[in-house]
Amino acid sequence: MNCKINRNAAKELKKMLEREDANGKMFRVFVSHMHGDHAHYEIKLDTPTENDEIVKTDKDIDIILEKGQEFLDGVWIQFFHVPQDEWVITNPSKDAHGHGHHH
Repeated sequence: MNCKINRNAAKELKKMLEREDANGKMFRVFVSHMHGDHAHYEIKLDTPTENDEIVKTDKDIDIILEKGQEFLDGVWIQFFHVPQDEWVITNPSKDAHGHGHHH
């Protein structure tokens, strides 16, 4: 499975790991709810189980994705500081509309 992460997101996640005293936990991206043909994603600290795949990104952050969840494969984690601090997690390979959804 695949997962991409932008540089700002990697920085924020590393900060969060240091602050949280993560104890071997990793970040899990999960589908918070589905809207027909697209999903909304959230991110949380979690411990992987045998149903998960640990996906290495090119930013030295490992992301947990649940195996067999097609909506998680190819997810893209971005963090923006402008106009305000916000996470934007999309899946360009699955989003039929071709535009990101902001919370």
